[in-house]
Amino acid sequence: MSTTTAVGRGAEPAGSRDVWTMEAVRALGTTTDVETAGSVLGIGRTKAYALAKAGQFPVRVLRVGRRYLVPVPAILKLLDLE
Repeated sequence: MSTTTAVGRGAEPAGSRDVWTMEAVRALGTTTDVETAGSVLGIGRTKAYALAKAGQFPVRVLRVGRRYLVPVPAILKLLDLE
């Protein structure tokens, strides 16, 4: 099974990290990290991890070892961009 994650500066949309376009979200791949998913949804890093840990993140979160991964299609569905 192969997944793609977006990590670091390459995960941010060009120009401003507060503006995500449909194309930028789709370009994240199959999954992304909680921090990036939070950014897409307007949630800060600390709050995003707290919500994921509590099982209250707005979309499904996959726990893989110590990592939290968020399926990009779930983000697109939540934003009605699917």
